[in-house]
Amino acid sequence: MSYRVPSSDSRFVALVSYLRDLGDVTVAFSGGVDSAFLAYVARISLGRAAVQLVTAVSPSLGSGELEHCRDLARLWDIPFQTVQTAEMENPNYIANGYDRCYWCKVELMDAIRPIIKATGSKVVLGVNLDDLGDFRPGQKAAREAGARFPLVDTGYTKEMIREHSRMLGLSTWERPQSACLSSRIPYGTSVSIPVLSQIDRAEAYLKQLGFAQVRVRHYDTTARIEFLLEDFDKVLAMRSEIISAVRNVGYRYVTMDLEGFRSGNLNAKIVP
Repeated sequence: MSYRVPSSDSRFVALVSYLRDLGDVTVAFSGGVDSAFLAYVARISLGRAAVQLVTAVSPSLGSGELEHCRDLARLWDIPFQTVQTAEMENPNYIANGYDRCYWCKVELMDAIRPIIKATGSKVVLGVNLDDLGDFRPGQKAAREAGARFPLVDTGYTKEMIREHSRMLGLSTWERPQSACLSSRIPYGTSVSIPVLSQIDRAEAYLKQLGFAQVRVRHYDTTARIEFLLEDFDKVLAMRSEIISAVRNVGYRYVTMDLEGFRSGNLNAKIVP
């Protein structure tokens, strides 16, 4: 593989050294900016035989995400496999309490465990320093199961990851933020497959209309949509198309959040 290394940055050097010390890694792979960067650096640091990517498949995975992960694995020549996670069979997850993400990661780590047991590899997650400031109970579950956070341990922020991804020529450097579909449902409202499908279809329609970064927050018959602030003029110009697209999947009321897109917005009551 040909690549350009930001070797003048001590963090990158530390990350390569960190991964080489682990020796063999299994990357919990979502295909987002962070896990993609981690996967690529692992590949160029350890070689093909010492890296594998595992993507969790469940109803909370958005349309096109699995294909995106497969495409990156193929492009970078990294062994890839999927695991079916069973969070929708876990009443703690379905209840959608503040600990929902904890139970999701418990299911993920349980699904990955047979793989790492067979290979002796270490599970690594693409968590960065900025993530530590948000409410992320899933990180606790991953740590409890023995997962490592190389990007945290070597001092990477999201901005640094994007910059080094750009330097390495990775298309993911400017990929919009993503999160599981369950994150669109307010805490205390049960997670269900029909609701996840409804959210997914609504967001897919909006992306087809040209809105790359969008969240459809689910409130029963109401969709509260978060667009980027810079897209507001476009939203008003395409008002009729947006209303039609979102009503087409079953929402009665279509609203726009005037504060715009905010990652982790539903955590606002938890994190000051």
